[in-house]
Amino acid sequence: MMKIYDSMLLLAEILFLILKVLYFICESIFTIFIPTTRKSVADEIVLITGAGHGIGKELAIGYAMLGATVVCWDINEETNNRTMNEIKMMGKNNIYAYKCNVADRKEVFKVVEKVRKEVGDVTILVNNAGIGIAKRLINQSADEITRVININLISHYWMLQAFLPNMIEKNRGHVVAVSSIVAYQGVTHGTVYCPTKSAIKVLMEAVNDELRTYSKGKSLIKFTTVYPALVLTGIVKKPKMRFPSITGGISPQKAASLIIDAQRQNFKERSIPSGWLPILYLKRILPNKIVWCIHDFLGFGADEEN
Repeated sequence: MMKIYDSMLLLAEILFLILKVLYFICESIFTIFIPTTRKSVADEIVLITGAGHGIGKELAIGYAMLGATVVCWDINEETNNRTMNEIKMMGKNNIYAYKCNVADRKEVFKVVEKVRKEVGDVTILVNNAGIGIAKRLINQSADEITRVININLISHYWMLQAFLPNMIEKNRGHVVAVSSIVAYQGVTHGTVYCPTKSAIKVLMEAVNDELRTYSKGKSLIKFTTVYPALVLTGIVKKPKMRFPSITGGISPQKAASLIIDAQRQNFKERSIPSGWLPILYLKRILPNKIVWCIHDFLGFGADEEN
């Protein structure tokens, strides 16, 4: 009798699971045709790493224009202050700049306390800081490898450990991580850069699931991982592409605008441009030789730096 009861209970769970899967499929299809309303960020405190230039600078400008209080972090104090001053000249005064090496855990926690006292609790964290060196693996020094890994990946751990506790306590917040489309496909001269971007993807998934598990599904903290294609920030010194009109880069301003939209619409993942993500998913089921043929045809990559 007990076995029959357990079997019936398992069957009920399976049926319920099927219903939930069908519901969420319909929900996903619905959002394709009727986009989610963009939430306001006017009352948010947004912290952006790597705000001294490129995407980070444009993110700071974008959020400030939307009325958010913006906290700029960068290891380069001069360019970081320049970002702050440019935004103030636009008439937005809720902007702050702090010098911080995000790869240094002690420095991160020290500056976090300063931000908390002088500005308040950060509600939107944008882990954007990143560097890249296009070289063959055998030509990279130990210092180059360590530096890329520390800035591109390890810094995310320190930032999450520093800011998540307060978000968990208040059950409010949003974490945005800037990865790259090369998280889905390693490329020549990207033996260090590509793995760091891939690890960011999995880190965000794991942290999201961890909060969901420990809160028993009640966590309201959102996570968004964005995967830009080539953005013309100068991080790729010698980009190469056979069809620039198709695979050509986009401006940091355009990339920042799309990242902000992804955050405001609570996307879990978003490629930039948006059409790349379905292609990247499809690539996973194709044989490697087909992927290589397409890759060689497009000629997308970067020449080795000196």
